[in-house]
Amino acid sequence: MDDTRLGRLGSGKYLLVTSFRKNGTPVATPVWVVRDDGALGVWTVADSWKVKRIRRRPDVLVGPCDVRGNPTGDQLPATAELTDPATTARYRSLIARKYGLIGRLTLLGSRLRRGADGTVGIRVTLGE
Repeated sequence: MDDTRLGRLGSGKYLLVTSFRKNGTPVATPVWVVRDDGALGVWTVADSWKVKRIRRRPDVLVGPCDVRGNPTGDQLPATAELTDPATTARYRSLIARKYGLIGRLTLLGSRLRRGADGTVGIRVTLGE
């Protein structure tokens, strides 16, 4: 795996995660991203369609994007896996640190609206 690519994606503000529907149609979603050792970490609502698609089919494409989901670089093949509650909590703290006040407010709003179990972390490992 190219550590330079991983570093660039992990240091970016947004990551475009493209998951696939049952019929193979790609669905791209911009998400906040943090670096997680040799992988990337994202955080999302536990009952979102993105989570359902990843649960069924873990192969995804990832790449840098802007806040609206417009790609700003190449999409790379990767594998996504849903994380355990401890890793999800770690991703929340990394997001709070990286995104500052906006990140903390978003996390607080999510916790008030959905509770601690209403979100899940997704570990994204780049393909070879």
